[in-house]
Amino acid sequence: MKITLRRIGDPLHFEAANAQGNTIEMDAKAASGGTGKGMGPMETLISALGGCSCIDIVLFLKKFRQELADIRVEIEADRDPDHIPSLFVKIHAHYHLYGKLDARQVEKAISLSIDKYCSVSQILKKSVPVTYAFTIHSL
Repeated sequence: MKITLRRIGDPLHFEAANAQGNTIEMDAKAASGGTGKGMGPMETLISALGGCSCIDIVLFLKKFRQELADIRVEIEADRDPDHIPSLFVKIHAHYHLYGKLDARQVEKAISLSIDKYCSVSQILKKSVPVTYAFTIHSL
């Protein structure tokens, strides 16, 4: 795996690209000297948790023959403002799943992802609690 980061704007606006040419933009907030034209690096990390776990969950639910129409996740992460670096102290993901779904199968899929298969979750859990909840929305 290789990521190339290049500066695309003053003062702190960057673009990260993978080997396939897919990109994301990162920037610092104005309070930190940036312009806010992209996600901050810590926001990008939390987004990676959402992407990693949602991919797992979709695949598990398909394997469990569940009728998932859509999935969304809201992730809240708190950082310790009194320390440098300001690390996460807690992360909570709330999954919203849409479709005809069995709650036990949803719980199993999310648990398998967060507790075992999602690499991003496993890395984060070495330093911060990662919790989750879910809501099933019928269509």
